[in-house]
Amino acid sequence: MLSHLDELEARSVYILREAYNRIQPLGMLWSIGKDSTALLWLVRKAFYGRIPFPMIQLDTAMELPEVYAFRDRIAEDWKLDLRIEMCPPEEEMDQTLPPATRAAARKTEGLRNVMRRDKYRGMLLGIRRDEQATRAKERVFSPRNADGGWDFKDQPPEFWDQYKTDFPEGTHVRIHPLLHWTELDIWRYTKRENIPIVPLYLAQNGKRYRSLGEKNITFPIDSNASTIDEIIAELETTRAPERAGRSMDKETEDSFERLRSSGYM
Repeated sequence: MLSHLDELEARSVYILREAYNRIQPLGMLWSIGKDSTALLWLVRKAFYGRIPFPMIQLDTAMELPEVYAFRDRIAEDWKLDLRIEMCPPEEEMDQTLPPATRAAARKTEGLRNVMRRDKYRGMLLGIRRDEQATRAKERVFSPRNADGGWDFKDQPPEFWDQYKTDFPEGTHVRIHPLLHWTELDIWRYTKRENIPIVPLYLAQNGKRYRSLGEKNITFPIDSNASTIDEIIAELETTRAPERAGRSMDKETEDSFERLRSSGYM
């Protein structure tokens, strides 16, 4: 019988192959964090070691040094078609957004620039429903308008793994192959598959990063979990939210939803 992780993997591989078969041109956002790197691993499995579409990093020049070092190593080792999109400066963002949310919005504009220039019809992302309340409203195949706007009240039904993949001209589709995974699932799968990770996830001197983002808006949490086994044990008992180290999530109540509806990942 298939294990829980086997079932998760099989469903994600099915979604990846369905997206590649139905939606072209296709790209994938790689944030270099644990989720998108697990998704990249699944892409390699789904296509027998080949990665048949570009990896796109939305770069604000504010990632932590360890993230850039990991990016460069994996891009070389796995022979990625890596395309780095430099995001517009914070001064060009919506000034009505709170400061940390405004900083995060730079990636929204970076993605808009990619979509306008390169005309991708589909974009793969490594988000999960359990990560944040607004993401719980997502679909696996999630249509966006030409500017990336998302109407979370008008999403296609998805029953019995039947996905709508035919959308009107001018629509682009976000595809979320990890939507049904949890944070614990990701770490258990990472351990089983021996997937490389940015070392910042492992505790040093009583601190570790549970979620990786830009260094000006993301901070480590208190933790002594210095191995993946210890991270799994910690997550089995903690009640702290995964994004506890993200300053954006502590601003106005609707900050994240405003970003998501306007095209944030």
